[in-house]
Amino acid sequence: MTSPLLRPALCVLDTQVLLDWALFDDPRVRPWAEAIQRGRVRWIYCAAMQVEALRVVHYPALARRFEPQASTLKLTDCFARWGQCCATPPTQHCLVCADPDDQMFLDLALAQHAANLLSRDRAVLQLARRARPLGLHIGPPESASAPG
Repeated sequence: MTSPLLRPALCVLDTQVLLDWALFDDPRVRPWAEAIQRGRVRWIYCAAMQVEALRVVHYPALARRFEPQASTLKLTDCFARWGQCCATPPTQHCLVCADPDDQMFLDLALAQHAANLLSRDRAVLQLARRARPLGLHIGPPESASAPG
């Protein structure tokens, strides 16, 4: 059995950061993508996060730029190859997001003791200071170095 000290740190990616990685190939996300792909970080998600990401690729603004079917295949592959699906966590009451749609990211990160929640969402970022004492770093990908 692997020692907890040797296990890769867990991270949660919000939908925008995932799209930045999988569709936009945003250079600000590349260090994290490489860390996930090399096994230095474990990206975790729950089924609701996957459903949301696959729904978002059909939004008109994205559908004009990326063909939705190709985007769906690309995201599905990303989830299957690089992510680890976790059970939907119970709602955490220590950090409550102003945007109920973003609560799932916080809940999963806290329930699974993730080290990082990578987000660009203002409502999520506003909780960064309160998350620190709980052992969770919340910020955009460029705000923390990817392990490794």
